Amino acid sequence: MPFVRIDALGSDPERLDALGRAVHDALVEAIGIPADDRFQVLVGHDGSRNTLRYDDGYLGIRRDDGLVFVTITMRSGRTPAQKQALFRRTAELAHEYAGTEPRNVFVNLLENEPVDWSFGEGVAQYADSPAPVDSPALTGPSS
Repeated sequence: MPFVRIDALGSDPERLDALGRAVHDALVEAIGIPADDRFQVLVGHDGSRNTLRYDDGYLGIRRDDGLVFVTITMRSGRTPAQKQALFRRTAELAHEYAGTEPRNVFVNLLENEPVDWSFGEGVAQYADSPAPVDSPALTGPSS
């Protein structure tokens, strides 16, 4: 169950929605999460009161005000290859759906354990679960 936060400068609701769809579709394709497993916070920043700060040349990548910060929190257990595929597909779909240049897609992946999640009722529903519910090992590659 990933939890996604997307922060983007100067974004209208349509762009934020497109970015949310891009990240979700990348998670479904690259990691194999179920299509109905979508929990996101989409935040547009106007550049005056609410802003994002970034280095426009860190690691030789030329960023501009089209920058999007994507933070994905999910249960641990994915391989480096799955993570790389997720990063790549997120950038591709952000470009396809929202017109965001891949160079402006900054993704931070945070992993945690089953006991770190409560989906409501004050209960850690996955506390005794041995593997991620959204793991291809349990749901299969088509989920």
